[in-house]
Amino acid sequence: MLITYPDRRYGIFLCFKPHLFKTLIEIKPLQNLKATVTVPGSKSYTNRALLIAGLTDGECRLEKPLVSDDTKYMIQALKAFGVPVREEEGAFIVSGKGGKLCAPDNDIFIGNAGTAMRFLTTFSTLAPGKVRLDGDERMHERPLADLLDCLTQMGVHAVSVNDNGCPPIDIKGGEVPGGDVQLAGDKSSQYLTSILLSAPYFKNDTCVHIQGDLTSKSYADITLDIMKTFGVHVKNESYQHFKVKAGDHYKAQTYQVESDWSSASYFLAAAAVTGGEVTLNGINPQSVQGDMQFTSALEKMGCYVDKKANSLHIKGNPLKGITINMNNMPDAVQTLAVTALFAEGETVIKGISNLRIKETDRISALTKELTRLGAEVEAGEDHLIVRPGVYSGAEIETYNDHRMAMSFAVAGLKIPGVRIKNPSCVDKSFPDFFQRFENL
Repeated sequence: MLITYPDRRYGIFLCFKPHLFKTLIEIKPLQNLKATVTVPGSKSYTNRALLIAGLTDGECRLEKPLVSDDTKYMIQALKAFGVPVREEEGAFIVSGKGGKLCAPDNDIFIGNAGTAMRFLTTFSTLAPGKVRLDGDERMHERPLADLLDCLTQMGVHAVSVNDNGCPPIDIKGGEVPGGDVQLAGDKSSQYLTSILLSAPYFKNDTCVHIQGDLTSKSYADITLDIMKTFGVHVKNESYQHFKVKAGDHYKAQTYQVESDWSSASYFLAAAAVTGGEVTLNGINPQSVQGDMQFTSALEKMGCYVDKKANSLHIKGNPLKGITINMNNMPDAVQTLAVTALFAEGETVIKGISNLRIKETDRISALTKELTRLGAEVEAGEDHLIVRPGVYSGAEIETYNDHRMAMSFAVAGLKIPGVRIKNPSCVDKSFPDFFQRFENL
């Protein structure tokens, strides 16, 4: 039995099979798009701000944070370490403990929140006693070996329970020596962020020497930016050496989380593929978030973009394929790949090898679902090529990946019959995405 609830005002309707408790959202094509959108707070900034606030010695008010599954996992973890967090309308109130944490009574479950898992791995070393960090089935496949190796160099006991470099993780914390450590930089910048965020509370100064080229440098920029705002300066030597002084602690304050450029990308793409217009309000065009560069990609494809102090306006035009390295904006890759369906000529996306260790193997997932719609797709270890084809609607597998659901919703604005499976996976980063998408 299939029940449908159509809403013809917005062209989206919800279907579900009650006995399976699963939902299916169909996106109807849209013409003459003209909308104003306010996007939620940045997940990257919110989770960093929560952890930093937990290390301050005082009360922090975090305004306009993202409220999602990932940030809720971070809040639950902070509470387990003895850091009080109070949630108000439009704000989180965190009472920091100055780095003096309690060992949790139970294992800490992180779901598939990769950011929280990685940041908390180093944070856990500050708590005296044993800590176990665990997650869901996919989290058990997501690598942490490079980060664990870095902590081991400091003399910290941090090991993979299954000896495969992935969670669950066992940590014996207390006083962390710090010092000079080597860290492989090719898989994830979140390993570096994990060390840097907690380093001011190590016993000695810390210098992280990056081996190879650091991937996703823009996310390291976010880390350095927010640490500086809270009073800690990190010396960055050409993204190869990062130095943090011990005892240079964070200062409690009121902090406003800026809007999320990853979330903004879906509405920008909606304007691009429909030839419509979208205005983003309350957005920072000067942000260090890497996904802010998505607007430049759309300009190269043919869109008109006008940036103001706290807003941005985009007008879609006929699109053309481009060649682009997206290493600094990995969370916008799926959005651009879907946008490329409607461009003239092929689009080549490079620098994306770390997409294979995200919520799903995103290169593989994109290849399957873009092909399902009718595109010709060529995938490699570090690249994706999208060539336009003749399209028809299909049920899109999301692989429990929030960004698969949101990016392929954009395809449904042009291709009749696009249906998104398991749409509730967007709760990870943008719980009301489909409601806002309806309001287009």
